[in-house]
Amino acid sequence: MFDEEFFEDKKEQFVMDSFEFQNGEVLKDVKVEFMTFGTAKYDENGKIANAILYCSGSLGSFAGIGKILPLTFENCPFDGNKYFFISISALGSPGSCSPSLTGLKNKFPKYSMVDVVNFQKQFLAEKFGINHVLGLIGNSMGGFVGLTQAIEYPDFQDFIICGVSSYKVAGHDFILSRFVDEIIESDPDYAKGELTYSLIRTLRIACLAEFNFGLSKEALRSKTNDELSMEFEEFGNEMIETDIYDLKYCNKASMEFNVEADLVKIKSKVLIVSCKQDPHFPPELDGIPMSEMIKDSELIIMDSELGHLCFNELENISYELSEFMGEFDDC
Repeated sequence: MFDEEFFEDKKEQFVMDSFEFQNGEVLKDVKVEFMTFGTAKYDENGKIANAILYCSGSLGSFAGIGKILPLTFENCPFDGNKYFFISISALGSPGSCSPSLTGLKNKFPKYSMVDVVNFQKQFLAEKFGINHVLGLIGNSMGGFVGLTQAIEYPDFQDFIICGVSSYKVAGHDFILSRFVDEIIESDPDYAKGELTYSLIRTLRIACLAEFNFGLSKEALRSKTNDELSMEFEEFGNEMIETDIYDLKYCNKASMEFNVEADLVKIKSKVLIVSCKQDPHFPPELDGIPMSEMIKDSELIIMDSELGHLCFNELENISYELSEFMGEFDDC
């Protein structure tokens, strides 16, 4: 039902006059790619009162909201009759203001998760007049964004759903990000700011470093080596459509993410969704300790061989999600 044509029809674009980064750099005519879905309800001041912001993973587009759309039918956890969803292609992602879309490539301003939050917050204010959202749902890097927003702006949202994510990039995940960074910077053509054959090859190798961190170990082990080799090649070929500068900037922002010391500032209700088989953020290292550090939080641990991609099976925790969202039915 929610095919590529559906998202293409839903796609919209908004242009902000300017956006200032944390480092003081300013870009003009800043584009934001987005879509909306559901039913807007208004408060006594004419403001949308039931907005839920969806934040996709690394370099994901607004279409990442497709992961929850199967749960937006009547009587489902994210009933589209109750909530108004806004999903954007984040700062740094193709489609919105990014190294590739602006053409700035390696001259694009360095950005952080705080910049990503400020970007979407400014967009919500300028486009919809929204200065408070009911909640935010984010998976993977989208979870970084959600936690950052809840820390920087504690009263901006009532809840956060943080899926297959963490409060910091550390250990094996930091090394993976550092490895991707090293691969990209090792190519002398990167500094030129122009796409070359060498950069395309480097991009493919950098992306292939991520292949082993999607599906669970069990899912990978169930395949033959011939099947894995074919999927490995296909993944690399698909990923060369990514812009290497978009990847480099996004990877750097993720690599520097660490809000462990600030989790005590969170006032929103937080639902943490982890997966036993997640190669990126296993529950014992990420979801469980995060739930212990956030005062008003709940934890769901999924069992899915999709591993880090388990948000594609959210129907398996539909009951738990409905229980959580039931607290916000009277928005």
